[in-house]
Amino acid sequence: MTDMTTPTTNAARSRVRVWDVPTRAFHWALAAAVLTAIVSGRMGGEWMRLHGLAGMTIGGLVVFRLVWGFVGSTHARFANFIPTPRTLKAYWQGRWQGLGHNPLGALSVVAMLALLATQAATGLFSNDEISYTGPLAAWVSDELSLRLSGLHHRIANALFVLIALHLLAIVFHVAFKRDKLIRPMLTGYKEVDE
Repeated sequence: MTDMTTPTTNAARSRVRVWDVPTRAFHWALAAAVLTAIVSGRMGGEWMRLHGLAGMTIGGLVVFRLVWGFVGSTHARFANFIPTPRTLKAYWQGRWQGLGHNPLGALSVVAMLALLATQAATGLFSNDEISYTGPLAAWVSDELSLRLSGLHHRIANALFVLIALHLLAIVFHVAFKRDKLIRPMLTGYKEVDE
């Protein structure tokens, strides 16, 4: 998410590259994998095999994003978008200017990655005692596996809240701030005032 003001009609505009191909591919692959995990998890039964595959895909994508956060392009690097107290203060005072994620969006990315990493890890060790056992469940006791399964379910609820906030933030920025967020995540480029 970005925090750009509504452009004036007579201002010169330019296209700026904001999101590289790996970041965009990660974003959309992650959205598809999370949706698949949610639907298959709700369906249960025979769908749990797909749920497990979606979870492992999510885990792999999160690992990729963590690596890309250190070696990727400018706006993908954590060092360039994880907010400091100073940037958060500037954002709240309406003084923050930048491309890519605004400070709150950056915190959302960090929270989402942390929850998804924990969710994928707990899923590897989980056991629903009915139709699915995580591929690493045999490495831990049944008691720990069941506790991790419970944690897996609780984290899912937190993820639902974070996903809803993410979607609401997009709607808010598009509808009220007139910030075109979706096109840059498809094309990689954003139009900004020069």
